Parts: sequence; structure tokens; C-alpha cells
Amino acid sequence: MQVIVRDNNVEQAIRVLKKKMQREGVFREMRARRAYEKPSEKRNRQAAEGVRRQRKLARKQAQREGLLPRKGRGR
Repeated sequence: MQVIVRDNNVEQAIRVLKKKMQREGVFREMRARRAYEKPSEKRNRQAAEGVRRQRKLARKQAQREGLLPRKGRGR
């Protein structure tokens, strides 16, 4: 992973790097590798993540179809 530092602005480069790492799932993987995860726990976690993903997709689809109100952007 690579980030370009412009005008010696290291703080902004660090923010960009953190955002890229978050998007790639590096922090999630580091947390998962901290301790051993039993295979049964891994299966349960992956199943729960799948359910969460499906619910999120269904919620977004319902919002697109007008069945649920859209969330405000807060801006």
C-alpha cells in the first residue's frame, strides 16, 4: 500500500493511509489474528456476517423501492 505525502503534510498522508487500510480490511484482520479462533467460532462469525450483509442489502433495496424512508446524510 502506498500513500504520497504532498507539501510535507504527514498528518493528511496518515489519515489517507488509515482510510485505505480500513477499506482493505487490514484492521479487521489484525484483530482476528490477535488470538486463536476455533473453527466453530469462525463458522458462526462468518454466518453472522453473511446474515448482516444480506439484511443490509435488503434494507438498501427497500429504500430504493420506497418501502423504507432514506436516512439523512447529516450535512
